[in-house]
Amino acid sequence: MSTPTPLHVLQLRHVIPENRLRAYDVHAVLAALCDAGSVLELRAGFGVSMVTALARLEGRPVGVVANNCMHLSGAIDPPAADKASRFMNLCDAFDLPLLFLCDCPGFMVGPEAESAAAVRRCCRMLVAGGSLTVPVVTVITRKAYGLGAQAMAAGGFRSPLATLAWPTAEIGGMGLEGAVKLGFRKELEAIADVGERAAKYEAMVEQAYQRGKGLNAARTFEFDDVIDPADTRSWVLRIFKSAPPPKHREGKKKHVDTW
Repeated sequence: MSTPTPLHVLQLRHVIPENRLRAYDVHAVLAALCDAGSVLELRAGFGVSMVTALARLEGRPVGVVANNCMHLSGAIDPPAADKASRFMNLCDAFDLPLLFLCDCPGFMVGPEAESAAAVRRCCRMLVAGGSLTVPVVTVITRKAYGLGAQAMAAGGFRSPLATLAWPTAEIGGMGLEGAVKLGFRKELEAIADVGERAAKYEAMVEQAYQRGKGLNAARTFEFDDVIDPADTRSWVLRIFKSAPPPKHREGKKKHVDTW
């Protein structure tokens, strides 16, 4: 008799994105990944492009920071950066391991974001990640562009105990459409025919997406491994179990920022 497929595996196979064009509900991913009924989201109505939640994996308490691609396509705006920074500080103060689910096109830019102190508040997220002392695992579910993606990996893909990617992962220093426009501006401007120029641009963008696919990026050791999304829970559990336990201490570890 064959062993029945675990429920969380069936659920993950149902909610994973099929390609870069399909948005998905990160809350459904969390519900499938974590112990049933264990996900407690904090400040759901603030910084909506970021999800911060307390949860359990096989009874082990963890903190989860995830991009919500259903709002701003998962871009990190100033409120989302503050939300993630404070949550990281909270988890670090109580020795809770952190799981990041990255689907991030980058930090939000533009006059509106900059008028809200985007540089200071987004940099705070990078500083908070670089100061973590708890075990960290990052899983790239789809987009991983620019400094926003680095912030979803405690400052860099080599900072966590492991940085994993689903086959749907896309890696790039910035949004690939913008990268093509900037990097190949002279080549594109040299094409006089508007239709031909547009076709050339689309072809270059598609080539950039092919190069940035998770499997191709893994060949250059950009991160640790490309995994079957249905195996995410077992991978994360195995990595967290391999981490040394927190050192015994007396008194508080650090202050917890106001929420």
